[in-house]
Amino acid sequence: MELSWQVTRPVTSLKRFLNQQGVSHRVFSDLKRDGSIKVNDRLVTPAVDLAVGDTVTVVLPAELADSAVATSQTPITVLFENRDWLVVDKPAGLNVVPGPANRTDTLVNRIKGHWLAEKAENQVPHILTRLDRFTSGVVWVARHRLANSLASQLQAAHQVDKRYLAVVSGQLVADHDIIDAPLASDPAGYNQMVSPAGKPAKTEYWVVQRWANATLVRVKLHTGRTHQIRAHFASLDHPLIGDELYGGPQIGGMTRQALHAQSLAFTDPFTGDDRSFTSEPPADWQQLLRNLSEE
Repeated sequence: MELSWQVTRPVTSLKRFLNQQGVSHRVFSDLKRDGSIKVNDRLVTPAVDLAVGDTVTVVLPAELADSAVATSQTPITVLFENRDWLVVDKPAGLNVVPGPANRTDTLVNRIKGHWLAEKAENQVPHILTRLDRFTSGVVWVARHRLANSLASQLQAAHQVDKRYLAVVSGQLVADHDIIDAPLASDPAGYNQMVSPAGKPAKTEYWVVQRWANATLVRVKLHTGRTHQIRAHFASLDHPLIGDELYGGPQIGGMTRQALHAQSLAFTDPFTGDDRSFTSEPPADWQQLLRNLSEE
């Protein structure tokens, strides 16, 4: 894959210039080993001097599919796809990455099948927003290593807006609040827990609707910790409906945690375009809301 940039101001080195374009140290090492670098259409070494007005072109080596990863022919629901990104609407119950419980039909396996059918140049999915198995909604995937590097920088700078819908048990008092509490792995189980020794975690929410025994909230993640939404609301004694791991009650007919990744938005570092993607809540979610309204 070929990418080009123009030098618009003096720089001290080629590596520094490429770093300013989002090329990480690891990607730069890949370029030196397996790719190529051109300045004004001429092959150069990393020691080249750059001048204002030069055009720098990099050719990244193709990322071929991992033969150890099984291929699934089950279709995926594509919300958006271009050279750099794939955005998928993931159903509840589907693992994102292969693991002991499922190595043949996860989202990664399905993406592999999708890209092989397309004869895509790059066939390694870089998962950027991983969802739990029973959480539905938007998943963002980088299609090559530079996109992965740039997206990671956006996330580290809190420049990716991730919004969720959740139905929590009981009635939340505040219409809007921020849960700012560090999370750590519970040494006694698979869950996360609020702990002073944990990593910083911040969850903002707005109440959308209240019922007698549940509250619908819209949630914004300011950090991306494992089980963050589930653990934070459980710490308030308002675990998500259907969330067995965190003690959520089984009401309204919901058989999984009532959590849906509704939207994702970011400014595309390659084009400067504002990109926004939305997933409609699935059928079991809609049924839950109807059942709660009728109780």
